[in-house]
Amino acid sequence: MNMATPPAAARPLSALLCEQRSAYLANPHPDYHSRVAQLQRLKSALLRFKTPLVKALSQDYGHRSEDDSLIADIMPVINHINYTLKHLKNWLKPSARHAGLLLAPAKISVHYQPLGVIGIIVPWNFPVMLSIGPLVTAIAAGNRAMLKMSEFTPATNKVITQLLAEVFDSRYVAVVEGEADIAAEFSALPFDHLLFTGSTTIGRHVMRAAANNLTPVTLELGGKSPVIIAPDMPIATAVERLIYGKCLNAGQICVAPDYVLCPKAKVDEFIAAYQTQFQAMYGTINDNKDYGSIINARQFGRLMAVLEDAKAKGARVISASNDSLDNHNRKMATQLITQVTEDMLLMQEEIFGPLLPIIGYDSVDDAITYVNQHPRPLALYIMSFDGPTQQHILSHTHSGGVCINETVFHVAADDAPFGGIGPSGMGHYHGKEGFLTFSHAKTVLQRGRLNTGKFVHPPYGTAIQRLLMKLFLR
Repeated sequence: MNMATPPAAARPLSALLCEQRSAYLANPHPDYHSRVAQLQRLKSALLRFKTPLVKALSQDYGHRSEDDSLIADIMPVINHINYTLKHLKNWLKPSARHAGLLLAPAKISVHYQPLGVIGIIVPWNFPVMLSIGPLVTAIAAGNRAMLKMSEFTPATNKVITQLLAEVFDSRYVAVVEGEADIAAEFSALPFDHLLFTGSTTIGRHVMRAAANNLTPVTLELGGKSPVIIAPDMPIATAVERLIYGKCLNAGQICVAPDYVLCPKAKVDEFIAAYQTQFQAMYGTINDNKDYGSIINARQFGRLMAVLEDAKAKGARVISASNDSLDNHNRKMATQLITQVTEDMLLMQEEIFGPLLPIIGYDSVDDAITYVNQHPRPLALYIMSFDGPTQQHILSHTHSGGVCINETVFHVAADDAPFGGIGPSGMGHYHGKEGFLTFSHAKTVLQRGRLNTGKFVHPPYGTAIQRLLMKLFLR
């Protein structure tokens, strides 16, 4: 690190961006070897800081499972770096395209050029994966980056800042902290691309601010991701496949199962199976190191208000465990909720926590209709071993991504794009799609000594032009 540069926190955001853009223009196309070296240093630093990151994450949450942090926050970034290092050389190669007879003789190729400076707005739920993950792709594409960390994860932010400072000068990667006013200022900066991960409500504000600069945005939002349990699926198996996705990080995941559509006759069986499986996995949760806390009192209070609203409007609530709700440690087992109605807050906004509405249906088509009558979700989960049923649901619903007989794990697929649709987001990243998102695909047409373009120059009406019209206007 070049210590001549003052720390990022000591300078205005606009000055940080100006410094990064100036440094980028001095070296607008880092070569393959320099990008690889940066990624390798980043990986080494991440492995060195693994234990401090796990401790900081638990400090920010009050308690967070060490394994949850390793499996869901740190391991995906290491895998992502390894995958990127393996494929980057091929991604960087210009792709040859066909010029066609009209433009012959000419060569057409598409070159992948860094955009410049990328802004990354990071949420609190997975602050390592959702900061360093997109940073890996931005660096692989040859960019510089500024990261706005969540104000709800100060301990983790401190470790990430230290980690990145060991690898990058702030003119290459800078970390920014602050409350909502800093986030608003950050999203209004004229970045070359802005990636936001967070709620749909805040996503609208980010997109509005970016529009003033015509800054392209990738929005990774959320929404209400449904689980459809088909009639053929054994209920115990369905629960086994979906419960981890609901309990990981205490359900504070943008792709967590938000509600379950279950055959009406099997709702009680689902509840009993969920309780059995939950207690086998966690037993009691208030003193269980494997089960995490809700991140802060504000979020715990929000979930309690949603739960009380549902009860007041006639919902039936059954806890997955025998534990009482722990206000002090902010521990909450999955609360299974039936008899839900559309006027409940529970069904009007993304839950982002351990509340799980269960809605009975009469037919699979009724379940599909219910999903399609609501905003398109970030994820859709199909529980069925019947091929035609799987295909019917796939072809009649829209969602950012799908898991069949699994939940949340599609996010870890490095060789596939991740992104939402409509209110659940726009654009993709991960894998090659992430590289393309943070690159400009620049078309290059190249001619040699022979110039056929002159044949279409005025004056018009020559014999060659008439022949061209006959050949190509048919």
